[in-house]
Amino acid sequence: MIKNSELKTATEAPLKIEQVLKNIKREELIKLTQELIKIPSVRREDRGSEEKVAQFVAHYLEERGLDVVVEEVEPGSPNVIGILQGQQEGPCLMFECHTDVVTEGDPSEWKYDPYEGRVVGNRIYGRGACDTKGNLAAAVKAVEAISRSGVAFKGKILLGILVDEEGLMRGVKHFIRHGWSNGVNAAIICEPVDNHLCITQKGALRAEITTTGKMSHGAMPLSGFNPIPPMVSILEKMKQLEEEEIGRLGMDKFLGFPSITPTVLQAPVRGEPQLNVVPYQCRALLDIRTIPGQSHEALKKQLEDIVEEEERAVCESLRSGALREIREELEKGLSKGISFQAQLNIFEDRPWTKTSKEEPIVQAVAKAYQSITGEEPVYDGVPGATDGTFLTAWAGIPIVTIGAGKRMVPHQKDEWVSVEDLCLTAKLYAASALEFLTP
Repeated sequence: MIKNSELKTATEAPLKIEQVLKNIKREELIKLTQELIKIPSVRREDRGSEEKVAQFVAHYLEERGLDVVVEEVEPGSPNVIGILQGQQEGPCLMFECHTDVVTEGDPSEWKYDPYEGRVVGNRIYGRGACDTKGNLAAAVKAVEAISRSGVAFKGKILLGILVDEEGLMRGVKHFIRHGWSNGVNAAIICEPVDNHLCITQKGALRAEITTTGKMSHGAMPLSGFNPIPPMVSILEKMKQLEEEEIGRLGMDKFLGFPSITPTVLQAPVRGEPQLNVVPYQCRALLDIRTIPGQSHEALKKQLEDIVEEEERAVCESLRSGALREIREELEKGLSKGISFQAQLNIFEDRPWTKTSKEEPIVQAVAKAYQSITGEEPVYDGVPGATDGTFLTAWAGIPIVTIGAGKRMVPHQKDEWVSVEDLCLTAKLYAASALEFLTP
């Protein structure tokens, strides 16, 4: 038999959620999304550009009664932390969003101005509409609705509105290093994933390979040493390693296959290329994506071995004179000073993450989804890394990624987000917070 006190507790949460959802207004959500889009915040490697949008968000939150802290990560790039305190002691739930966006490219190729935030039918267009200013607006409006409704909840809600997610994720690293992650019990990562409940995400390694030879005339290549063929050999072995990892691990249910993808190839590394000049150096960048079951340390060792083995093989061929043409040129004295080097630099390591379905945050979001839609959530994974990578890997915080927007839309021209999906997201965020924090 259910006791009266148990029945009261069981019915209070839906009533509170209903009370909060009444405060999420469609037109207000559209307006805030538009205002955020209208403030360009393309992340540049040589300078920050999130300051204006961060100031706007900080002022917006302060006006609505949240405790707000603005911390400069680097010039022009401040993190914004907004806190809504509950009526009792309890856990801390974080909503993580980012203010930076990728470049719009050539604005003339867009249907509408990328920073207009135009509404056409059921869509809001603009750079960041999908990734992820729309979801930022949804998170802010969800927290505002909870505050406005006056419903009681335990603990606190922390809005982490961070910079440089599209770059080296300096914002979340700064957030963790400066102690803000201490005491955060769970986080909802606000990213465009079709409002699927994502409990895993790929890891990433970012690597640079440089091969160094000797510059020469294209008509007399043996008077120098071409660094391009050894690079080709290295990349072929990287492809073989990718195939081995796919064969060993198979396809992850949510994330697909691991990958090792060369994305940049340069020769020469600096200066202008010319057809009849053998370059001094060749450079390749690798975008490596991992899935659960892969050890990053083991993978890094395999990458290092490939590069070192190629360097040894090439240097041995030069010393032994195994290549007849090179030996002849050496005898003529034309190839003095020929040497070869191959170097690997892994400059970013983002581990894969996986959150159990038994975690309270997963159960809270799933319950919120069911109560609002009447359907079971679609469990899924994030194909790329997010700021949540470091919240889990560095701070041990369980995460769930959910948000409006088709996952194939970000980083393209004519970026858009559905208004209906955005409204659903705001409701999901609010309901998830109450499910996690309601006494």
